[in-house]
Amino acid sequence: MSEPASISASIAGRYALAIFDLSREANDVKALEADVDALSAALEGSDELREVIASPIYTRDQQSGAIAALAQKMGLSAPMGNGLQLMAAKRRLFTLPQLLRRLNALIAEEKGEVTADVVSASELSAAQAKSLAATLKKQTGKTVKLNTAVDESLIGGMIVKLGSRMIDTSIKSKLASLKNAMKEVG
Repeated sequence: MSEPASISASIAGRYALAIFDLSREANDVKALEADVDALSAALEGSDELREVIASPIYTRDQQSGAIAALAQKMGLSAPMGNGLQLMAAKRRLFTLPQLLRRLNALIAEEKGEVTADVVSASELSAAQAKSLAATLKKQTGKTVKLNTAVDESLIGGMIVKLGSRMIDTSIKSKLASLKNAMKEVG
C-alpha cells in the first residue's frame, strides 16, 4: 500500500471507530448500517458528491454545508452526521470511501459476518449465491455476505476471496497453468 493510501486508511479508520463506538453505545448499529449503505449508494451514483469530498477547490464551509444538507436530506443518524461534519471541518472528507469500507467491516464483525468477494464468468443466480454462501459458512462458521462481480474473461468458473484466502476455479487460470506446464515441457 502506498504511503498516502495508508495515511488515508489510518485517518478513515480512526473516524470509523469513533462513529461505530458512538452508534454501538446508543444501541443503534442498525441505523449506522443503513447510513453506510445509503452513503455508499450516494457516493457511487453521484459525481457531484465525489467531487465535493475530493476537490480542494471547495472551502471547509462549502463542504460542511453540503454535508449538513446531505445528512439532513438522507436522515443520517447523529453519530454519522456529526462524524461527517467533523471530517468536513478537518478537511478529511476525501477519506469517505475508506471510512465506509471500514464501517462495513466493523458492522460485519459486530454481527459475526465475513465478506467474500466473488468474481464469476457470468451472473450468479440467487440459488447459486445462496449455495455458495452456505458452503462458505460451513468453512468459516460465520455468516457470509457476498460481494459479486462479473468478469467474462474468466471464461467459466469463479474466483472467491475470503479474508486472506483465494480460491480460483476459473477456466482462465487453468488454461494459464496448462500453458506454463506446456512451456516447461517443450
